[in-house]
Amino acid sequence: MSRGFLIRVGALARKEIIHIIRDVRVIYMALGLPVVMLILFGYAVSFDLDRLPFALVDQDRTPASRRLVEALTGSDSFTVAVRLDDPRAVEPYFRSNRLKVGLVIPPGFGRRLQRGEVAEAQLLLDGADGTTTSIALGYAAGVGQAETRRLLAKTGLLGDLGLRDRVRLRFNPGMKSARFIVPGLIAAILAIMAVLLTALTVAREWERGSMEQLFATPVRRVEVVVGKLLPYVAIGMVQVLLVVAMGSLVFAVPVTGSLGLLFGAALLFLLGMLGQGVFISVVTRNQQVATQVGLLSSMLPTLLLSGFLTPVENMPLLLRAIAAILPARYFIQVLRGVMLKGNGLRELWPDLLALLAFALAMVAISTARFKRRLD
Repeated sequence: MSRGFLIRVGALARKEIIHIIRDVRVIYMALGLPVVMLILFGYAVSFDLDRLPFALVDQDRTPASRRLVEALTGSDSFTVAVRLDDPRAVEPYFRSNRLKVGLVIPPGFGRRLQRGEVAEAQLLLDGADGTTTSIALGYAAGVGQAETRRLLAKTGLLGDLGLRDRVRLRFNPGMKSARFIVPGLIAAILAIMAVLLTALTVAREWERGSMEQLFATPVRRVEVVVGKLLPYVAIGMVQVLLVVAMGSLVFAVPVTGSLGLLFGAALLFLLGMLGQGVFISVVTRNQQVATQVGLLSSMLPTLLLSGFLTPVENMPLLLRAIAAILPARYFIQVLRGVMLKGNGLRELWPDLLALLAFALAMVAISTARFKRRLD
């Protein structure tokens, strides 16, 4: 790398920094918007149940039935919203979207338990909201299993059978959805912001005609691309620091692994996404079109195909093939590995290699498409 190359790249980077400082909107978009997005998405996207109201139909009215209701509401996941006498009265609440869960305890529930027989209670769920009801079903099943173990232990059968149920959850003991969602949010926010920043700023120069001045200077294409990327790489690393700090402070998401490894992976990811933004601006040369293409090519793939919310392994073969080239998929795996599991290079080197390959490919493609002439 020659001294002249560094001087020319430094001059271009300094010119880009001056443009950024003069445009307050870019600074707000780069530093303020990621924090706002993280807080909004972090609180809005949650799979935790917090006092979900349900309809109770207790036709038994015995200490056993009351004990079952107390076990269900004692976890702070459920709360009794209405008490009904007829199970058929639950459906109108489902149809009007006032409730999504109902519990029916039939007559003789407590008597069957006293006799040592199987006692059943009916859990009604509104299947129109599959996400909420599936989570509610899991919580209710856990409460039912815990109550069954308590009854077995009380009668002495649990000890006689030699059953010991000990569940240990690694990396997320409290099953908090924020610990699963926030790392994915960090990747999504950085992807969107990185692509939009470079796509808009470079496209704006095409529209204003200032690219003609660059064409008149003795700089090479790679120097123009690198010079424009460097300031946004620095801004992107500040974004990483902000969103990781906010994730830890606001949502209590820990960073159990190496911060150096996390920021190194973030640097590779940012280089790739910024290169993608430059490529979009070179092809479109229009801010409005660059915005639309940038959002479509960064937000949708990151949210839907990266494993952010749903496992990639559950997707059809074609979508899995597309996901294999998305850098967000590998960056999310690095974030979750470093932040939650404390993974190091031994576990994460394939993901880092994929991020490096994408970054080099995008910078190379952007440089190849950058023409030193006006069409």
